[in-house]
Amino acid sequence: MDRKSQSGERLRPVDLARGHGLSTQAIRNYEEAGILPAAGRTSHGYRTYTSLHAAALRAFLALVPGHGHQTATSIMRAVNQGAADEAFRLIDESHAQLLEDRQTLQAVESALRDLDPTTACEPGVGSELGAVSGPGGTFIGPLAGKLGIRPATLRKWERAGLVRPRRDPLTGYRLYDEADVRDARLAHQLRRGGYLLEQIAPLIAQVRAAGGLEPLEAALCDWRGRLCARGRAMLTGAAELEAYLRERG
Repeated sequence: MDRKSQSGERLRPVDLARGHGLSTQAIRNYEEAGILPAAGRTSHGYRTYTSLHAAALRAFLALVPGHGHQTATSIMRAVNQGAADEAFRLIDESHAQLLEDRQTLQAVESALRDLDPTTACEPGVGSELGAVSGPGGTFIGPLAGKLGIRPATLRKWERAGLVRPRRDPLTGYRLYDEADVRDARLAHQLRRGGYLLEQIAPLIAQVRAAGGLEPLEAALCDWRGRLCARGRAMLTGAAELEAYLRERG
C-alpha cells in the first residue's frame, strides 16, 4: 500500500483495508462518516483512493487509542471539512480530560494514604458536610450534592454494596456516617477512573476489612498504566494527524 501511495497510483478499498486488517466495508463506512475524504470514482462507478486517503486512515487509527472512537471521528470530520480549529479544540479537550483523570488518580491515592484502619474515615469529611448533616450522619441529598451526583446513583451504589447507610429511626431516611462518606467518595473516584461497579465492590470490601492503600495497589497501578498508555497514544495520534495535515496542504 505504501509503495502505491508514494507512486501516486489509485488505490482500491481493498488496498486501504488490507494493511490495517480492516474490511472493505469498514473503509466505505469511514468515508461515509467523514473520516476519509470523499473518494474518486472510475467511469464504472468504482471508488478510488489516493495517498491522501491512506494518510487520513493512518491518522484516524492512530487517534482512536488516545481519544476514543467518537472523538477521533469528530476530529477527522472537522479536518476534512476544513475546520482545523474545531479539530484542535477537540484534541485540547482530550488532553484536559487526561490531566483531570491524572489528578483524580492522585486524589484517590492521597485519600487512601489518609485512611484510618480503625475508624475507616477520611479526615475533614465530617467538617465539610457538618452543615448539611442530620443527627448522627449525612442525608442522601446533601451527600449526593457534595459529590456532584444524583441521589439515585447513591441508591444504585447501595444496591451494589458500595455504601451501607443505616436508616434514621424517626424518619426512615438513609443516614451516611463518616465511613459511608469515605466509601462513597472512593466509589466516585474509581468510577471516574473507568472502573465498573462490580470491580469497585470487592475493592471497597477489602478496604473496609484491611484499611490502607495495599488492597488497591494493583488497581491503582493498572489505572496509572492506562493513563500513561493514553498519553503515549495521543503523541502517536498527533504525529499521524500532522502528517495528514501536511499532505492536505
